[in-house]
Amino acid sequence: MISFKQTITEQKNTHMTHIEDRVIYGGVKGTREAIFALRDLRDMLGGTKKGNVSVKWDGAPAVFAGIDPSDDKFFVAKKGIFNKNPKVYKSTADVDADTSGDLADKLKDALKYLPSLGIKGVVQGDFLFSNNDLSSQTIDGKKYVTFHPNTIIYAVPEGTAAAKEIRSAKIGIVWHTTYTGSSFETMKASYGVDTSKFKKSKSVWSQDAMLRDMTKVTMSKKDTEEVNERLSEIGKLFNQISSSTLKEIESNDELSQTIETYNNSFVRKGEIIKDTRRHADGLIKWIKDKYEKEILKRKSERGKDAQAKKREEILKFFSPQNKQNLIKVFELQKLIVLVKLKLINILNNIKKIDTFVQTTKGFKTTGHEGYVAIDRLGGDAVKIVDRMEFSYNNFSPNILKGWDKPGRS
Repeated sequence: MISFKQTITEQKNTHMTHIEDRVIYGGVKGTREAIFALRDLRDMLGGTKKGNVSVKWDGAPAVFAGIDPSDDKFFVAKKGIFNKNPKVYKSTADVDADTSGDLADKLKDALKYLPSLGIKGVVQGDFLFSNNDLSSQTIDGKKYVTFHPNTIIYAVPEGTAAAKEIRSAKIGIVWHTTYTGSSFETMKASYGVDTSKFKKSKSVWSQDAMLRDMTKVTMSKKDTEEVNERLSEIGKLFNQISSSTLKEIESNDELSQTIETYNNSFVRKGEIIKDTRRHADGLIKWIKDKYEKEILKRKSERGKDAQAKKREEILKFFSPQNKQNLIKVFELQKLIVLVKLKLINILNNIKKIDTFVQTTKGFKTTGHEGYVAIDRLGGDAVKIVDRMEFSYNNFSPNILKGWDKPGRS
C-alpha cells in the first residue's frame, strides 16, 4: 500500500492547503494524497500504524530562527526567509528597518531571548506571547492565565506549574518544522522539531507541537467502521471522476483558485454545501457576476473587452462533461470533509491546554485550530482543520481577535 509520504512533495512550510483542496490543486495525484493521508491517520488512531500528529497552534507571527548557514550568525525571520533575496534579521536595527509596531516588538523579543535555547540549524514556530500579552481571566468560575495571539484564547489554570512557567517567561513559542540545507534557497522542510536538544531557558516557554499521549484518542470499533465506510465511498467516487477534468482544474490556476474562493465564501458564512449540483450552478453564476462587475468598472472599451475575454476563457471549462465531473468533485470534497471531521472529533479528546474564543457575549469553548498528520518515516504532512468552526471564528466579526486588543497593530 502506497502511503502519503511517498506522494507529497517536500516543500517549505509557509503554506499548507486544506486536505479537501488537494483535489482541486493536485489533480489525480493530489486526490490520492488526500485519501492516503486519511487512511494513514485512521491507521495511526487505530493503532495499526506508527505516526505522529501535531497540533496546529493559532499563533502569530510565524517565526523562523537559527543559524544562517552563510555566516554562522543567529537570526530570526518572517516568511520572507525564502525569498530570492532572503530577508533575515540579526540585529534590532535590521528589525526596525523592515517592520514596525507589535510585529517589530515580537521579532526583537525573539532575537533577544531565543539564542538562549542554543538552536542548531533552522526551525520554524508560532509566536504565542510576550510577557505583556499575558492576562488573568476567570472563565466559567475558573481562574486562568491566558494569551490570545490570534483567534483562539489559550488558557492555563492559575496555580499550576505550567502557569508559573508561563508567568516567568519573557516569550512563548511553539515549534513545528525543522529545515536542513546549505542555503535558505535550497532548504528542505521536515515536520517536527526535537526540542529535547534545546537548552533550558526560563526566558522562553518553548514547546513542540506534537501530541504525545495517543492512547486517549484510539478509535473505537464503531468509529473505525464509520471511517472505513466513508473511505470506501471516497474511493468509488474518485474512480468515477474523469482524470482529464481533474487535470484541467489542476493546470488552470485561475480556475482552481476561483473554485477555492467560491467554496471559501460558504465557509466564511458558516454554511454547509448540501446540493452539489446547485453548488456547481452557483459557481458558474458567481463567475459571471464577478466578471460583470469587473466589466462595469472599466471605462474604456478595451478594458471591458479584456474582462469579457477573461470571463469567456474561464467559462470554457464548463462543458456538460466537465460540469458533471465537477459535481462529483464537490461530492468528493464533502466526503473528505466528513472523514476529516470525524478524525478531528476523536483527536479533540486529548487537550493539554484549554481553548476558548471570546464572543460579544462572553467566552465560548472551542477546539484547537486543527491538526497536522505527520508520516513517521517520510516526515511529510497534511493539514486537517475544522473549517466550519475555526475558519468561521476567524472571519466572524462577532469573535474578538487578538489583534483587536488595544496596543496591537
